Amino acid sequence: MALDTETLTLLLDAVRRFVTERLVPAEARLAETGRIDPEIVAGMRELGLFGLSIPQEYGGLGLNMEEEVRVVFELGQTSPAFRSLAGTNIGIGSQAIVLAGSDEQRERYLPRLASGELIGSFALTEPDAGSDAMSLATRATRDGDHYILQGSKRFITNAPIAGLFTVMARTAPERRADSISCFLVEAGTPGLTLGRPDKKMGQAGAQTCDVLFEGCRVPASALLGGQEGNGFRTAMRVLDKGRLHIAALCVGIAERVLRDAVRYACERKQFGQPISEFQLVQAMIADSQTELYAARSMVLDAARKRDRGGNTTLEAACCKLYATEMVGRVADRAVQIHGGSGYISEYAVERFYRDVRLFRLYEGTSQIQQLVIAREAIKAYSG
Repeated sequence: MALDTETLTLLLDAVRRFVTERLVPAEARLAETGRIDPEIVAGMRELGLFGLSIPQEYGGLGLNMEEEVRVVFELGQTSPAFRSLAGTNIGIGSQAIVLAGSDEQRERYLPRLASGELIGSFALTEPDAGSDAMSLATRATRDGDHYILQGSKRFITNAPIAGLFTVMARTAPERRADSISCFLVEAGTPGLTLGRPDKKMGQAGAQTCDVLFEGCRVPASALLGGQEGNGFRTAMRVLDKGRLHIAALCVGIAERVLRDAVRYACERKQFGQPISEFQLVQAMIADSQTELYAARSMVLDAARKRDRGGNTTLEAACCKLYATEMVGRVADRAVQIHGGSGYISEYAVERFYRDVRLFRLYEGTSQIQQLVIAREAIKAYSG
């Protein structure tokens, strides 16, 4: 159920103020320490940012897709690590439970995910199964009233701080969608261990690491929805939504980066005039603004279709492909406009240039999006 216009406006205003007054001033410290201050985490919890998409009956805000992407546009105006902390609770760390969890699982986990008391993590990617998710090797073997998990996961967002892992594991040997099941595994379960935090190119403060399962014994009640074989399909449904979320984030970041570039161009003088008066600089600004507008329009259109109940696998892939590539181009132009200063860490565009590179990789690479788009287009037009 959509929020009324006044309530949504108040929420967006509150998020905008929080980003401007609390998060942007904390960017440099985050980049230096790789840690988000507890006071900021508390503020995010008070705003309800961890529960944007979790139904109101479980303590979340219950936003529809359009409302969610509008909030994410605002969260994109600052370092993406802030959004990443809450991002798994909003999307991949909670939506499998929302979509396919049992009543008991929803009541047990969703209120704590919505409040931010519990951080969720989505464990799908493996050392030998990234884009080819169907080839995952982590096994779940039935043993009476329990399952034994054996395998490893890689690059798992928020794993170092997670309290709950949504784990995809193979319950049958055949290479089929219904051979993969989903388990809810709590941190501290014997046999679950974490690797060292990854050192990454960018997004300092967005924590990832390997997750290892060595004879990890979980009760049968940990099986999502109490049903084997629903893991792969649930994961794909979760990723469809997540791709719209990431596309919206890229729109917000592109807007921030372009704004920084324009302000710099208006202040920086060469040959006796602001560089914003040079036509080749104006061309970079114009191209960036045009692509930003196109991406925003795509994301809003796809979000509205999803809210109407339509299948948005094609649109989500289009948005993810275009917006993630777009923000990379905008960030590159912003560095170019800054000149030598754009290569210096004192300026935010240097950090954003590194941060945005990840978006073309996770939740489906650009190449995977191309395959999805082609498959859906052929299906739609060949009949």
